[in-house]
Amino acid sequence: MMPVIRILALGAFLLAAAACALAQDNYEIQVYPSELVPRRTTMVEIHSNFTVNGSKNVVDGVQPTHHAMHETLEITQGITDWFETGFYVFSSIQPDGGWQWVGDHIRPRIAIPEKWHWPIGLSISQELGYTQRSFTADTWTYELRPILDKTYGPWYFAFNPVFGRALHGPGVTRGWEFSPNVKISYNLTSKIAGGIEYYGTTGPATEFDPISQQEHQIFPTIDLNVSPKWEFNFGVGVGLTPASDHLIVKCIIGRRFVWTHEKRAKLKLPAGSDAGQ
Repeated sequence: MMPVIRILALGAFLLAAAACALAQDNYEIQVYPSELVPRRTTMVEIHSNFTVNGSKNVVDGVQPTHHAMHETLEITQGITDWFETGFYVFSSIQPDGGWQWVGDHIRPRIAIPEKWHWPIGLSISQELGYTQRSFTADTWTYELRPILDKTYGPWYFAFNPVFGRALHGPGVTRGWEFSPNVKISYNLTSKIAGGIEYYGTTGPATEFDPISQQEHQIFPTIDLNVSPKWEFNFGVGVGLTPASDHLIVKCIIGRRFVWTHEKRAKLKLPAGSDAGQ
């Protein structure tokens, strides 16, 4: 029982940490697992996020999020058992402005290979990209994302303590900002996992913004592990502070494509599934 108690205590601690500050933007709402896309495999994902109740006014030239549909194409290529690279194309469908291109990001990531048999999963991603001024005040940004996770029986825990900074725009003077992301899920069946995801933005890592200016969101989620080739995640997010969008519906659909018939490139279910246990 002691390992179970320690895992639950760790999960409670991570949730408490995330409750102090939450959320990333509304284009890519995901807590990353530590596993990489296998080499010679391409993962194609569509992130669809609809803001049911969000900001309604143009602020400093940035368009509102209310009733906006954000569509993101993510393509990730597995290169080795410790390295992958992802590429994002962000777009937005505004209620009165049609479908618009928002920007692009690139995300190289390294990980501790599974053959090292570490007790926890660990990887680190870097994300660099541009977004149009009409969608964000800071047009060029950089993100450093350590990723830690652990599967224990039917339980899955993931923690992404994200540090990001603006490279061009008014946010440059704010330096590094801290955005903790947390996921806890439980396998309800061999194919279905229910969970909770937290996203936060606290402001500068050295001095947090007042709580009313921070963004805090919680997403009850469902993950379907119906096939090693497919990924499905659905959630409904609720904002907890005035600065947060108050209600968001998100859906991630992904498909893996293998470019070899060798057994060493075979697919695995995403983190949190109970396959092989």
